Amino acid sequence: MQKFCKYLLVSPAVCGVMLFVNTVVFAGETSSTSEINQPQVLASPSTKDQTMAQVTSVSQLSDVQTTDWAFQALQSLVERYGCIAGYPNSTYRGNRALTRYEFAAGLNACLDRVNELIATGTADLVTKEDLAKLQKLQENFSAELATLRGRVDAVETRTAELEAHQFSTTTKLNGEVVIAIASVVSGNTVNVNGNAQKVNQNAVLANRVRLNLDTSFTGKDLLRTRLQATNLDAFSQTATFTPEGDFRFAGGNNSNGVVIDALLYQFPLGKKTNVTLEANAGAIDDFTNTVNPYLDGDGGTGALSHFGTRNPIYYLANGTGIGIKHEFSDKLELSLGYLANDAANPQLGSGLFNGAYGAMAQLTVKPTNQITLGLTYLNAYNNTFFANGSGGSNNANNILQNASSNSYGIEASFQPSSKFVIGGWAGFTKARILSVTPGDADIWNYAVTLAFPDLGKTGNIAGIIVGMEPKVTSVSSSLSNAGINKDPDTSYHIEGFYQYKLSDNISITPGVIWLTAPDHNNQNDDIVIGTVRTTFTF
Repeated sequence: MQKFCKYLLVSPAVCGVMLFVNTVVFAGETSSTSEINQPQVLASPSTKDQTMAQVTSVSQLSDVQTTDWAFQALQSLVERYGCIAGYPNSTYRGNRALTRYEFAAGLNACLDRVNELIATGTADLVTKEDLAKLQKLQENFSAELATLRGRVDAVETRTAELEAHQFSTTTKLNGEVVIAIASVVSGNTVNVNGNAQKVNQNAVLANRVRLNLDTSFTGKDLLRTRLQATNLDAFSQTATFTPEGDFRFAGGNNSNGVVIDALLYQFPLGKKTNVTLEANAGAIDDFTNTVNPYLDGDGGTGALSHFGTRNPIYYLANGTGIGIKHEFSDKLELSLGYLANDAANPQLGSGLFNGAYGAMAQLTVKPTNQITLGLTYLNAYNNTFFANGSGGSNNANNILQNASSNSYGIEASFQPSSKFVIGGWAGFTKARILSVTPGDADIWNYAVTLAFPDLGKTGNIAGIIVGMEPKVTSVSSSLSNAGINKDPDTSYHIEGFYQYKLSDNISITPGVIWLTAPDHNNQNDDIVIGTVRTTFTF
């Protein structure tokens, strides 16, 4: 930098402009674009604001010493012109290299500051010597300055055009359409509560449409109003008669009637804490890391099934309430939440606190960039895994419908390379039935997951999920005497899919789900479910 100053034959005072450029250009490059793209899902509260802060004294810059060769130049620019800005962490980074265009950008900023001083009647602060040398620099860099100003004019014109034709100054519309053909391709009968049900193998063509109205009032908050229409019942209702293997994109057959599927408001509380207020259809993944990267796509992307999307114990809390996420550091995060199923109902046994609910806490630990661990606790009342469509045996869901439960989960993800992720979870639920015949039941589930990002093409994802959906492993003698027993056998969920990205907005995902001994009963024939899911985003 010092040699470049001598080459231009400028004084140290004017050369300070070059140092100023380092901040103007490079700090600008590292600034966050989240506010530009707002509204979107609320960014992590630990994300630091990268915009520049005006410096009023050189002593504010921790990496500038009085012995530095340009100290006097910096001091002059700060005290006389207010023409220096620093990084948010109080550093200046004056040794960074720069191009002529970058230098011209900084020079233009300083020229604007000098013009401002002249316009406000403080021209006596600007010496004739500095004006002459700035004029010389302006002449030497006239081509670059003209180019920059042309670009600024073009950006301003484009911005004005966008503002004139935008949908709203605070709201953006984005959407997702899932169209899928699916069928049970193998399987005959399923025994449910002693009754044999014939498996239906008719192929169906179904859809799920979501429109998100994302509103931001401050640039850091998010009000999301989601409209949804679906026409696909869960296969457990119409085809397989077991919650195991249900599709995540099946939203219930409402004949494509439009409903408010989600209504939430997220906002930061300080720099480390996010708050999510859930007014309708809230879910734990709105404010918690489910530790299942690439596979938790909520039905439109990633895993095909509820079970493959995340640990089933997460589904035990859903509805209306609040979620809080606090980041102690980049490596440690705490999530807390409370969601009620029927909060708008004033009748006895319902409401925000007197009806079915789920309360959770999770500690998420990231010891390295490749490893993420989740430790989850959830207390629920009269909630089932199937209440939000996660799966498990009919027996497990029937028990939870009349029980208070405590669930414990551990989730893990390890990404040794950008092309491969191995993960999984284990979940244990201790249920206390509160009916006429009280008793206890233990319910377990687990899974191992593999994800292959960018397989064959950037944006593609291949996934494999192998595990056991929620199974009643033991019951107390009081329940056994009342005819409530553990599941007799073990069913395995085996799922594979390949999501191929046709374009930035279209992906197609063929996949298969294989259930051995469905509903944890060896008397049932294996079931194989096939689907081709096409997802459009805009």
